[in-house]
Amino acid sequence: MVTSASPTTDPTTDPVAPSPGTPAVITPGEGAAAFEQDVDPVSPNRNLAPLTAQLDGLGRLWVGGCLLSDLARTYGTPLYVLDEATLRATCRAYRLALAEHYPGEALALYASKANSSLAITALVASEGLGLDAVSAGELLTALQGGMPAERIVLHGNNKSAEELQLAIARGVTVVLDNWSDIELLQGLAASRPDPVRLLVRFTPGIECHTHEYIRTGHLDSKFGFDPDQLEAVLRHLAGCPWARVDGLHAHIGSQIFELEPHRDLAGVMAEALALARSLGHPCGDLNVGGGLGIRYVGSDDPPSIQEWVRVVATAVAEACRQRQLALPRLLCEPGRSLVATAGITLYTVGSRKEIPELRTYLSVDGGMSDNPRPITYQSLYTAVLADRPLAEATETVTVAGKHCESGDVLLRDVRLPAAAAGDVLTVFATGAYNAAMGSNYNRIPRPAAVLVHEGVADVVQRREQPEDLLRYDVLPARLAPVT
Repeated sequence: MVTSASPTTDPTTDPVAPSPGTPAVITPGEGAAAFEQDVDPVSPNRNLAPLTAQLDGLGRLWVGGCLLSDLARTYGTPLYVLDEATLRATCRAYRLALAEHYPGEALALYASKANSSLAITALVASEGLGLDAVSAGELLTALQGGMPAERIVLHGNNKSAEELQLAIARGVTVVLDNWSDIELLQGLAASRPDPVRLLVRFTPGIECHTHEYIRTGHLDSKFGFDPDQLEAVLRHLAGCPWARVDGLHAHIGSQIFELEPHRDLAGVMAEALALARSLGHPCGDLNVGGGLGIRYVGSDDPPSIQEWVRVVATAVAEACRQRQLALPRLLCEPGRSLVATAGITLYTVGSRKEIPELRTYLSVDGGMSDNPRPITYQSLYTAVLADRPLAEATETVTVAGKHCESGDVLLRDVRLPAAAAGDVLTVFATGAYNAAMGSNYNRIPRPAAVLVHEGVADVVQRREQPEDLLRYDVLPARLAPVT
């Protein structure tokens, strides 16, 4: 169910509302000082706030034409807010950069593990992008959200027979990750009249300076065939009438600020492409994965989308030219860099605990169940008070979640204005891997999500209720309470 509501303050009539098209340049204390950077309207991954972030005459923060504190009152908190204009701008940035810098065909595939929903799928599909899925749930979301099957690829290092069956029945390209994939597909597809479209994933052996858990390109990885297996795999598939190897895939990590590893990747993949074609495979696609980073805090300085695409596209084209290879269709898989900056999370401030000369804890009504990244990856974020983003930062606080876990901390030792119970806290760049990695820890319901655009908020994910968490519980009759 999708519902719509206009903000209680109308930006077209309220005398203190922001002027349309005027971005917020926010310069308060340390917690939001990073807004001093110029807004990049072409490459949103280099911004902290969504493109439509604005301040009204009272200094309150708006996104998508909606007053954030009104959204919190109307829909409750925690609340995921996704700015449609920013997400569309990022989709277009990838599409236009590929068209400008790559001399052949190209397609950006949204890595939907970052944030999978019907609304996001429909929006991304309408912008002409494709999508990669890693489960039956993500695949069904993509298909029901309107993504054409021919623009979907299915990843996964342990695909089930049911997932593979769904993919081949719908005409989705399967990314082969290991010999188990091949064995399962042999049984599922051998009798089909048309071969299954495949990409073969291998580990290119390229390291990136990123978090240990999100490096996927080095040799010690659960993903993909080892390089020394690639020729054997391709020779085997050449004898499989059910298989059509349409291309190759490799991915070197996530939240990457370096560009040189992508140049290295192009040469490795071009060598593999030459091998595959020499063995008779059509191999018209080369999928270089994703990994471009975003700005979470002011000190982050990621490359722009245009710069990343230029480096990748130029390197692939040059590597193919050197080897006299016909240009493949270039595929890439942006996830975080596509959706993270478009998203923010709103919380309501609750209790305060002051430990003299040590720390002040400011608790909010969410935490690790709606954003597990700080406790999992020690991730950093930027936050402001929604109605006082320009107020002087007068205290250092640690923003804690409400879960029964000492490590449930969203922001540690950040500078904020004095906050009281009931204030709305805005955390930026939460569009990727927050909702997707959320949980019901402590049996806390998942938040609602709204898509905001030109003053209208559409509910795209309903808030769970405590009773929803009992839906799949089964109480054996012998344990039922006696009435």
